[in-house]
Amino acid sequence: MVEFSEKGLGGARVDSIARRAAANKRMIYHYFGSKEALFLAVLERTYDDIRKAEADLHLDQLDPVTAMGRLVQFSFGYFIENPHFIRLLNSENLHGARHLRRSTRIRDMHSPLVEMIGRMLRRGQREGAFRRRVDPVQLYITIAALGYFYFANIHTLSTVFGVDLADGRLIAQRRRHAVDVVLGYLRA
Repeated sequence: MVEFSEKGLGGARVDSIARRAAANKRMIYHYFGSKEALFLAVLERTYDDIRKAEADLHLDQLDPVTAMGRLVQFSFGYFIENPHFIRLLNSENLHGARHLRRSTRIRDMHSPLVEMIGRMLRRGQREGAFRRRVDPVQLYITIAALGYFYFANIHTLSTVFGVDLADGRLIAQRRRHAVDVVLGYLRA
């Protein structure tokens, strides 16, 4: 994960991965077949990690507004705590998602998330807290985008605006803003 996130698929070396993992390079190739298949396994693991962490939030046990706010806060915080996630996604996007398209697991990993968001939306709509006709997939893309864009572009944005957006106070401010944007959109 570290090798691919630091150097991308093209720059990563299986020799370095084997050294870091204290593993035999031949066994890596035997098990995965190729560097590309290993990269796909890393991508799948990365997505699996975030989906499990989201499930561990137990959002169905919270009122819908609190649950949605917590999901936004979590998503934003996940990028802070897992900078490799953004780098791996950037690398895969450079390749047009050609590795993820070969995954037999990726769509199944995301269905529980979409279902959970759908349940939160329906509960919020029944309680009169959320507007109607909100697509859970579009909403999640918005939630992810609010954090992803900030951290994927933090260096260029900091330069353009002449402020250190990696400063903890500004990150906390942006995180609150992300929650406000999503909850403001959802308000009935």
